[in-house]
Amino acid sequence: MGTFRIEGGHQLHGEITPQGAKNEALQILCAVLLSSEKITINNIPDIIDVNKLIALLEDLGVKIQKKGKGSYTFKADDVNLDYLQSDQFKQDGRGLRGSIMLVGPLLARFGKGYIPKPGGDKIGRRRLDTHFEGFIKLGAKFRYNKEEYFYGVEAKKLKGTYMLLDEASVTGTANIVMAAVLAEGTTTIYNAACEPYLQQLCKMLNRMGAKISGIGSNLLTIEGVESLGGTEHTMLPDMIEIGSWIGLAAMTKSELTIKNVSWDDLGQIPNAFQKLGIKLERKGDDIYIPKHENGYEVQNYIDGSILTIADAPWPGLTPDLLSILLVVSIQAKGEVVIHQKMFESRLFFVDKLIDMGAKIILCDPHRATVIGHNFKSTLKATTMVSPDIRAGVSLLIAALSAKGTSTINNIEQIDRGYENIDERLRAIGASIVRV
Repeated sequence: MGTFRIEGGHQLHGEITPQGAKNEALQILCAVLLSSEKITINNIPDIIDVNKLIALLEDLGVKIQKKGKGSYTFKADDVNLDYLQSDQFKQDGRGLRGSIMLVGPLLARFGKGYIPKPGGDKIGRRRLDTHFEGFIKLGAKFRYNKEEYFYGVEAKKLKGTYMLLDEASVTGTANIVMAAVLAEGTTTIYNAACEPYLQQLCKMLNRMGAKISGIGSNLLTIEGVESLGGTEHTMLPDMIEIGSWIGLAAMTKSELTIKNVSWDDLGQIPNAFQKLGIKLERKGDDIYIPKHENGYEVQNYIDGSILTIADAPWPGLTPDLLSILLVVSIQAKGEVVIHQKMFESRLFFVDKLIDMGAKIILCDPHRATVIGHNFKSTLKATTMVSPDIRAGVSLLIAALSAKGTSTINNIEQIDRGYENIDERLRAIGASIVRV
């Protein structure tokens, strides 16, 4: 188990460039299975979850070549379907939540897709019903081995249909879209997720020959085609990492420039931080955060009532940033309620922040009230364990702002989502060592 040792209290300075988007990568990489032709993907983040998925594709028989940093070619012209029934696949697939998105492309092109019950973050249940209900509506037969926790769908030929999703699941929508592009006839998906990463997937599939309309809305229409070709695709910067750096700059009273953020794809993220009183400046496609020497003050509602920051499907605020926003609230002037609607265990990491001196009331598994210090009191260093990717980075931000030397264990959880985070933080002045 890896460990970070962090000496807090240092102001940071300089520029930092966000990595490619983790959540986009997990969709885009699975889509290479839809074609036998060469597909080039750029700006792939070098992180554990993505590297695991690339290794899974290689084990499936996909020919992979690395062209340069973050740039790979994929050719799925000789896929080994027997691997899907192997013990090795059952073990490898279980360790990666994104492996669920292999099922749609495999079902569409080869008529069958299997997956062990995925693992990943300890942030509460994530239902897979939306995925499999969509496949069933397209004509697939579903089976589930309870003893081995092994899911499967099979179909001789998928047929387009109308479906209303029970929830606007990003991964569920992506999986169903990838299945529907090769189905016979027209598929209409209502209550579809419309996140920028899903838009990226749809645009890539259209360049490969798919016929998807309604991109960016919650109503997608997909006319099935016989086959898809090759393409080249460059991934967006990771919006969750961008939010992490905004929070880090504010908490450490640092002057930072975040480069090439694809501002128009950030949605509510800048606005959420501005509600906490954090100043942001748009400079071209960069975000400039000045030093917050006098702190930052929460903007209450117009009637003076306490601000609530909650997650919601796009174009609402992504749930992955609530942990970061909660930590940043610790040093704000004022109070804020953080309402995490989607995952019931994601706020349980606040006990570590309370140990560090934060004033947080955990109301229930979904809501926490934060009473800001306004920098009149400094967080104290402590020893912590990272429970999931986003909570891990939130604890890291707290440690970088705290007085003294903190230790974070189980940093593999952070490495799952952030590329070389210790090296990149040292480059802007952070005192962090990987033990």
